This record gives sequence, C-alpha cells and structure tokens, in this order.
Amino acid sequence: MSYQPPFTITSKMLSLVSDIVEIITDIKHIETNLKTPKLRKKNRVRSITGTLQIEGNTFSEEKVTNVINGITVLGTMREIAEVQGAIKAYEHFDNYVYKKEKDLLQSHKLMMEKLVSTAGSYRHTNVGVGDQNGVTHVAPPALAVPELMGNLFEWLHNTKEHPLIVSCVFHYEFEFIHPFEDGNGRVGRLWQSVILNHYKKIFGFIPIESVVREHQKSYYKALEASGSAGESTPFIEFMLEIILKTLKNASNENVPKNVPKNVPKNVPKNVPKNRLDEIVKLIEKNKEITSIQIAERLKVSDKTIKRDMATLKEQGRLQRVGSLKSGYWEVLK
Repeated sequence: MSYQPPFTITSKMLSLVSDIVEIITDIKHIETNLKTPKLRKKNRVRSITGTLQIEGNTFSEEKVTNVINGITVLGTMREIAEVQGAIKAYEHFDNYVYKKEKDLLQSHKLMMEKLVSTAGSYRHTNVGVGDQNGVTHVAPPALAVPELMGNLFEWLHNTKEHPLIVSCVFHYEFEFIHPFEDGNGRVGRLWQSVILNHYKKIFGFIPIESVVREHQKSYYKALEASGSAGESTPFIEFMLEIILKTLKNASNENVPKNVPKNVPKNVPKNVPKNRLDEIVKLIEKNKEITSIQIAERLKVSDKTIKRDMATLKEQGRLQRVGSLKSGYWEVLK
C-alpha cells in the first residue's frame, strides 16, 4: 500500500472504540425497534436535515418530511433542490459499496445534480475553504484531485485499521482534498455513515449527521485542528465521541419500557496496580496475546483490560506497534 494517511492512535481513541463496541453489544435489544419503517424514516429525516443545516439550509425536520411525502413547502428553489438531492442520495444508502470510488461519485451526482453542472465529477478549478474570517484551508490543486482520491480509495481498500477509525480518517482526508466543486461536506458525512454501515448495520438506522449538527462548531474546530496538526488525529477523536453520543442517544430514546434508562456501569475509578503489573507480565511473555485472552486470565471484562492498557500507555509503560486490528502491544522499559 503506497499511501498512508497521517494519524496517531491515541489512548483516547482506544478507549472510545472500546466504549462504542461495548454499547453496540449492549443495545442489541433495541435493533428491532430501530429497524421499523416508521422509525427508520424518522432517523433518515434527521440525518438529511442535520447534514443540510450544517451547510446553511433552513429546512426543519417537518419540512423535509413534507418534501419526502410530496407535500408542497415554502422555501427557496435552492433549498428545495438541496433537500431533494439529499433524499435521492440517501435512498441508495444500502446499495453503496464503500470501497468503490464510482459509488461515491454516483452519490455526489444524486446529491448535487440540480445544484451544480459538474455533479458526479471532480472539480476542475482550484478552491479555498473559509468562513467569515477568511480562507481557512487551501485545497490541493484540481489537477491533483483524481490521483489523491485514487490513493485514498486504495488505502480504504487495503487498510487493516479498525472500521471505526477508518471511517473517521476517510471523512477528514476527503474534506482535506475537497474533491468537488460543491457538496463536499454532505458527501463526506454520508460516506462515513456508509463505511460505518458496512461495519455494523445498526449505523444505517441512527442519525449521526444530526448529532454532528448539534456540535457544529466543534466539528469545524476539529477539522481545523487536524489541518494545523498535519494529521487527522484530533478529528478522529472528535468523530468517535460523536458516534458514541449518537449510539447513547439511540439507546436512551428506544429502550424498552421494562428496561431502566441510564443504568450506571459499575466501573472502578482506580485501577488496581497489581492488575496493571499482571498485564505487563503477560505481554512480556507473549506480545501476541489479545485483550480478550488477558481478560480471561485475570477474570475481568475485555473492556476493563482495554481501559487498563490505555492507562499503561498513558504511563509510558506500553506502546502500540502496528494497527488496532493486526498490531501488538510492546512493553517499554
């Protein structure tokens, strides 16, 4: 694999990935609720409304619902076209193959065909991204876009990183390249959801874009922080927090009546030092040992071990070598 997007795996990422995996397991009991046509339509409306409002569209969830139902609404021609385009793009959500560049181009064509003449094609002009304070990011030259996007999809096809991490990295790299004349934000958010949906189908039923909208300022700050850092690490951490929050919201909103909400987890605040030492000893004996195997040996949960390992990394006693999926932990002296 020739291209490797720059980012650093941090203890915060490991902890967030662990929390997300755990909550996905915990909310299996609400998947049936989320998959009902009525609720799925509601969450799809929330996704479309959220992603468009980030771009300045003023339509509410009620107005978007009316457009879907064919009811006449008041609004500018552009706003209506934006909603119609997003509806078309999200209608094909389950059919997109996240590793196929042509599918991403098709999503842009559906999203933007009534808005730009270059819908479905990469830009042919140089662009800068900015706000009221001026230009905040000068995108790569237009001539470089096809190669950059080809490299990004090659990485997407071959990477061994955890899909949660992959979705965030792709989202940031896509926004950095800014491959289209317009519609980059909404397509970038859509494609992260497409990647997540391939990882776990529950992501096809929850409105991550809506939660991003609630934290819009932080979203842009994370993009800018990654731009300043020269790597996507700050953005990955931010988006993992958004994913976790979206899952928690879904759990609280759709929990069955006979299950109490917000039941606190019995997680100790202080990690026993002897357990940390035992983890180090086990890794010294077998660097290929997994967190699940360590958990079984020490008779605690896998999540507890992952938190302990994150603590050891913060203490400078462990470092991660390679990817989350195929790498291993190394003891530091």
